[in-house]
Amino acid sequence: MTGNMTEGQSAHGPKHKRNVTRRKVVVAGGAAVAAVGVGGTIAATANAGQTAASAKGASASATPSATPTATSTADEGCYKLTSETTEGPYYIDADKLRQDITEDREGIPMTLRLKVIDNETCKPVRNAAVDIWHCDALGLYSGYEDLSSGGGGGGTPPSGTPTDVPSGTPTGSPTGPPPGGGGGGHQEPTDDKRYLRGTWKTDKQGFVTFKTVFPGWYQGRCVHIHTKVHVGGTWTDAGYEGGNTCHTGQFFFDEESVLASAEVEPYSTSTTERTTLTEDTIYDQSGTAGGLLKLKYKKNAIAKGVLGTITMGVDPDATHEGTDDAVQPGASETTSETTSETATASAS
Repeated sequence: MTGNMTEGQSAHGPKHKRNVTRRKVVVAGGAAVAAVGVGGTIAATANAGQTAASAKGASASATPSATPTATSTADEGCYKLTSETTEGPYYIDADKLRQDITEDREGIPMTLRLKVIDNETCKPVRNAAVDIWHCDALGLYSGYEDLSSGGGGGGTPPSGTPTDVPSGTPTGSPTGPPPGGGGGGHQEPTDDKRYLRGTWKTDKQGFVTFKTVFPGWYQGRCVHIHTKVHVGGTWTDAGYEGGNTCHTGQFFFDEESVLASAEVEPYSTSTTERTTLTEDTIYDQSGTAGGLLKLKYKKNAIAKGVLGTITMGVDPDATHEGTDDAVQPGASETTSETTSETATASAS
């Protein structure tokens, strides 16, 4: 993966403005809501890849508070499995059972409305536990602020020629995790913050809704949200226990929306070079099946809020923890053991 500015790149202007299963949680009171508003009540027909029969009664609609940029009304057919990906180093198991995961984070308000279906039958997967987690507007992950590589605060890049450049030929190989990654596997949390993390259950139609903020970016990765889907467990007074993790994936954002967000504070203060969607080594370029969200927001006014929807086609009988050594998109079989763990997963 790339993320460092090369000598040939311009230093003028912000670097991000580029062209275009172990399950036990404490149950919180209340049932899942049908939708969470962004600056008012917003709901949408899910971008489900289901047949007309399975779609019957499986959508919700309401008048949005702003005219979206675009909508898609076509069904996408029944249904490819949603791509599995690495969970990355910053997963924390079911630490917060809630739908509003924002806490004190600044950023563009976002409602994330997800649907989970069985990819073979296209029937909703009800009572599944869905986790989401992502970095804040400046690229920081809660629980790992010392390890994640956010770059905010604006400021002027240094100029001139350094006077203390080391000389000679380096010896040996660098040790320790790459910047902002924490190695190829899971890292233990370094702090007790838990913003932008949450778990909630799907309703009888397979829907679950979260309220959050539009994610920022950090070195080596495009803008994304992590997710896991757990099934086969039991919701009790003590929480959700048992079962298996049938899906570990990531949601992605189109370039137009990311460029629009980059004009809004605090995203506009980031000094971190941004990796585009086509440059990312995790996203497999397969559209919705690869986790690409359908986004709605008012053109030229993204700061008022964004609605993101997607349907995840899963195999409820499978187990996908996202912690194995599977080859990631852009890597080869022969290099996966040496590069996937130290480069791809570490920046996930």
